[in-house]
Amino acid sequence: MFSFILYKHLTLILSLILLGGITMLSATSIYDFTMLSLDGKAVKLDSYKGKVLLIVNTASKCGFTKQYDGLQELYELYKNDGLVILGFPANNFLHQEPGSNQEILNFCRLSYGVTFPMFEKISVAGKDIHPLYKYLTDKKANPKFGGKISWNFNKFLISKEGRIINRFGSATVPFDKHVINAIEEALK
Repeated sequence: MFSFILYKHLTLILSLILLGGITMLSATSIYDFTMLSLDGKAVKLDSYKGKVLLIVNTASKCGFTKQYDGLQELYELYKNDGLVILGFPANNFLHQEPGSNQEILNFCRLSYGVTFPMFEKISVAGKDIHPLYKYLTDKKANPKFGGKISWNFNKFLISKEGRIINRFGSATVPFDKHVINAIEEALK
């Protein structure tokens, strides 16, 4: 019985490591994480090496939800140049993302025609913050752009080398001139 319990715990630990549950302290870039897509597939973020990434925490019932339109438009405009937008639904702010992963996927596709990669719902703030967001917001590792997520639709711009090179708040729309300038500079 003891060996079975030990086996189950070791299996759980290994699964967490393989699915991005590594500790923030062991992560040296976003490429150290593996995340689950909304349809349940494991995606190693190192598969995006050489691409410019815009990582966004999203929600379906927020005043900023209409930014899905701009994010999709931005993705279509720059994807052939190497931009990938990664959406991470989160229910941290006033329960504005209550749906299941399947409901979120359906909502994004049907309501906004989202084709950029969307990932399973995670926590982006608080005691249960996902290690990816713990890494992105860490002030010691990322003094220039670190800090807590303030609301839905915060945006992190990641260089082709996997470094955080800019951050934009919720009120900054995808086609804001600062976002466009930063993306175009990163794509050079």
